[in-house]
Amino acid sequence: MNGIRKTRRRFHAAPLLAPCVAFLFLWMIVPLAMTLWFSGEHYNLLIPGKSAFAGWENYRSLLANRALWVAMGNTLFLVGLVLLITLVGGTLFSVLLDHDFPGRNICRLLVIAPFFVMPTVSALIWKNMLMNPVFGLFAWITRSCGLGTIEFFSHVPLLSIALIVGWEWTPFAVLILLPALQSLSPELKEAARLDGAGPVALFYHIELPHLLRPMSVVAMMEMIFFLSLFAEIYVTTGGGPGLASTNLAYLIFRDALLGWDVGRASAGGVLAIVLANIVAFFFMRVVGRNLEDYR
Repeated sequence: MNGIRKTRRRFHAAPLLAPCVAFLFLWMIVPLAMTLWFSGEHYNLLIPGKSAFAGWENYRSLLANRALWVAMGNTLFLVGLVLLITLVGGTLFSVLLDHDFPGRNICRLLVIAPFFVMPTVSALIWKNMLMNPVFGLFAWITRSCGLGTIEFFSHVPLLSIALIVGWEWTPFAVLILLPALQSLSPELKEAARLDGAGPVALFYHIELPHLLRPMSVVAMMEMIFFLSLFAEIYVTTGGGPGLASTNLAYLIFRDALLGWDVGRASAGGVLAIVLANIVAFFFMRVVGRNLEDYR
């Protein structure tokens, strides 16, 4: 009888779900299918009416190109470095803002504010006001300390981009981690203090294990965006100098809209999807093992 009722419910729910399923199909499957199709074609935007079947040639050409492997390495390095910055910074800010002190609400607003700034605006602020080698704030500080001028986007381009993106996304980590930290029982922390636990021991044994699950959520959501970083690279370095700051997303853009080669760019898009799924799979395995250790 229960099985019949469940079947009826599913039958009545199907017409309601059909528009959503159709929308998701058009939104996700159709672009993916078109990308797969174009990745097997010789298709150049300069001659849009002429295309030919290429098979695996676009993939072979892309895999034989040194730029792809440099871009993949830069992509993984950026993802790892920005995740480290945002998780460490978000955790420290969350622990700080969890305490009561004068001006805490203003500090919360200032910490969260960068998340609402557009990526292109953030990149321009950092490029022209902070990291400019002539009149930037950091250049003035280094000159005042007798260290000379540092060409951030020439000498350390990946680190510079990671700082910009970390500044943008650390507030997102705070928005997730601070409520999670505030949900921790005050009685538990008070009992730990009565047992002689100091601030470091309290954080390591009580607060950090409690934050592991929300930290894994933050890392997973941020990783999806960090694998496709583009605006900050385009505005600040243009992928240079050379290939020093070219990631996979910028390489695809360069092939598609600067080289007009849609077939090769589509092959790069397919490889980006494969890379994202591989990274997500291993990340979830590592996170799952760490969560099992703390249960």
